[in-house]
Amino acid sequence: MTIRVLLADDQALLRATFRILIDSCEDMTVVDEASNGAEALHLTRTHHPDIVLMDIRMPGTDGLAATTAICADPELEATRVLILTTFETEDYVAQALRAGASGFLGKDVTADALLAALRTVASGDALLSPTATRTLITNFLMSPSPDTHLAPRQRLTELTAREREVMGLAAQGKSNTEIAQDLTLSPLTVRTHIHRAMTKLGARDRAQLVVIAYQTGLAQATPPAL
Repeated sequence: MTIRVLLADDQALLRATFRILIDSCEDMTVVDEASNGAEALHLTRTHHPDIVLMDIRMPGTDGLAATTAICADPELEATRVLILTTFETEDYVAQALRAGASGFLGKDVTADALLAALRTVASGDALLSPTATRTLITNFLMSPSPDTHLAPRQRLTELTAREREVMGLAAQGKSNTEIAQDLTLSPLTVRTHIHRAMTKLGARDRAQLVVIAYQTGLAQATPPAL
């Protein structure tokens, strides 16, 4: 399956660089380019790409507003947004996740890491850069956002005990392989539990599942490690 990517960045040179890099992969292709958030939204509705590689700071409609609109559109349910920005501030990370983004990376990422991130997000997993540390993110996610539609705590009763356990470990930032090792399960079984939890809670991807875990109190933010 070919991963179809839409590029959204106000710098033409960066878009050209990303296009060359992505089109050089047999399993990826760039479907179009946008120079601002409004254009990104329009082209996403036109092409229905698998992933929008989205910058935050763009003229007019910014990347966060465009991400919110894309993720709120039921006709774009299959499209995921990967934020790629120079500004990896805690507030931007929190806003991006609340908006529905499936990943967040800094522009200092290597070419191999960017391609791996696109594949990770396309598979339905969430991805965060090392700079966007788990503790800072969870601290922000503990504050409810009025424009975020999350499942109330009582909806966790729809999950099995194992699904809640796996969801809690995913909220700690653990990969499917790490969760499998902790619970003595196969990675495929863990992936099944993750997808069942997402379906039951109406989460479009793993990132939203993590947000729900913190907003409902299933997972708790911890103090920063010294």
